[in-house]
Amino acid sequence: MAVHLEDRTEPATPRRRQEARTKGQVARSHDLTAAIVLIAGLMGLRLFGPRIFESMLRLISAGVSPERPLDILESLQFAKAAGWELLAVIGPLLLLVTGLGFAGLYAQVGPLLTLQPLTPSFAKISPLKGIQRLFSARSLMTALINLGKILLVGGIAYFSMSLNAAAVLFGSAYHVTEIVSLGSSLVFELCMQIAVVLLVLAILDYAWQRYRHERELMMTREEVKDELRSMEGDPAIRRRRRQLQMQLAMQRLQKEVPTADVVVTNPTHLAVAIRYDAETMVAPKVVAKGADQVAIRIRQIAARCSIPIIERRPLARALYESVDVGQYIPERFYQAIAEILAYIYDLTGRSPVAGRAAFSGAS
Repeated sequence: MAVHLEDRTEPATPRRRQEARTKGQVARSHDLTAAIVLIAGLMGLRLFGPRIFESMLRLISAGVSPERPLDILESLQFAKAAGWELLAVIGPLLLLVTGLGFAGLYAQVGPLLTLQPLTPSFAKISPLKGIQRLFSARSLMTALINLGKILLVGGIAYFSMSLNAAAVLFGSAYHVTEIVSLGSSLVFELCMQIAVVLLVLAILDYAWQRYRHERELMMTREEVKDELRSMEGDPAIRRRRRQLQMQLAMQRLQKEVPTADVVVTNPTHLAVAIRYDAETMVAPKVVAKGADQVAIRIRQIAARCSIPIIERRPLARALYESVDVGQYIPERFYQAIAEILAYIYDLTGRSPVAGRAAFSGAS
């Protein structure tokens, strides 16, 4: 079912944006890059133009001197030397234009390297698709915009030449060097005016491209839900996973809680099962712990196995928060645990004297 833009009310998610970038779908304006390159070229000609002009004049004078014609070998050597010299004087201009062109493109799209737009696609070569794109509303709008740009540039050129008409008409009275200087100044001024106007139009075009790109990336509520569902997994699978985790946890409780000597509670929200064997353990160990439903299950198993349940609220919370299952209790709890175990041993008639002495000595 087709999705209309009016149905897309949610901002694009980071995953949607990344997928679009991978496909090469980013907001950029080709006109902005072209305008930056044009202005960079004009500024480069202003900076390096005189040097380039002087070098070319010198090379032409040396190459076409009628006093001493060059043979084939000398012509090749001259061409090689002239090529290196031209590269030396034109190189800075090329670097300036290329660098600013890449900088303008990077400022628009950031770091992006993808070959997916170059991947062959039937939709790109389909005549029907091509005709649809040719006569689409977007193509018509693009054609009207380009026509407006041509008319605007033509108008600027007309007014610029009108203002300098007198200088052009009386140019024949100037010296050749003055004519060249005047012509280059007029052309540079006209090109710079056109470049500035094109830059302003390109900035507006980039703003429009960003707006249209963000609009096209927007998602419907169902698309957002589907993406969250795909990222987090199906709810039924998540429920099944939680059930399995709970079953495994209960199986561990069934195995570990019966080995405990005492269960410390808080009194209903928390439960910590503690075991101490004086012959094999250096200190008491937490064999199971849990909150809420797990705590209730620990108490049920303890009651079924006749394991004493002692209510010590501060101690139960401290043990639950600071000691993981399978770890020995820290030394700061030795005194409190020793008192509880001593009470349990007296209550049940057990008398691990050697173990109690060793544990008390550690404390």
